[in-house]
Amino acid sequence: MTDDMHTDDGPAVPLPAPVDAGTLRRLHHRLEQAAEQADLIDIAYTTVDSPVGRLLLAATPKGLVRVAYAGENHDRVLEDLARELSPRILHAPERLEEAVREIDEYFAGHRQVFDLTLDLSLSHGFRRLVQAHLPEIGYGQTRSYRDLAELVGNPRAVRAVGTACATNPMPIVVPCHRVLRTDGTLGGYIGGSDAKTTLLHLEAAA
Repeated sequence: MTDDMHTDDGPAVPLPAPVDAGTLRRLHHRLEQAAEQADLIDIAYTTVDSPVGRLLLAATPKGLVRVAYAGENHDRVLEDLARELSPRILHAPERLEEAVREIDEYFAGHRQVFDLTLDLSLSHGFRRLVQAHLPEIGYGQTRSYRDLAELVGNPRAVRAVGTACATNPMPIVVPCHRVLRTDGTLGGYIGGSDAKTTLLHLEAAA
């Protein structure tokens, strides 16, 4: 061993060559395939760029379970999914190809209704009831929180309807952005007022 392979503390250990991005992608794809074959993925996720920022999409074998804006902190969303549903989570874009395609078509103005199977496991009770009725508000239409309370059969539950919209785990696909205050102003939105405005303008332009 030559002198340049020694240090004062003993033989030097050569550093391994860095792994290139292409190799990492191939290794991850092999991991994804192996996990699929062994039925080890309870939650698959991917991300997609959109006019309202990068979106996280997550799905269980039952269907799409989560759509999250970047402002929600995607790492925190994944931690919540691991705690609430299952820790067996893997970045597995192939499982979300249909969801990504429909999201892209929506933002391109070519899709008005989502045909995705949904997993409503993250919602319960009255919130789940409200969220289940949100797709009844048609593309390009809006309703007030009061209208939605009447639609679900509880006209006095306006505030609870607002909470159900604010905690909707699948914004855009389950269109809580179409619900406004009684005076026509935006009201709150999990993706922020700019995102809500963008979605409403997109649908109004169709």
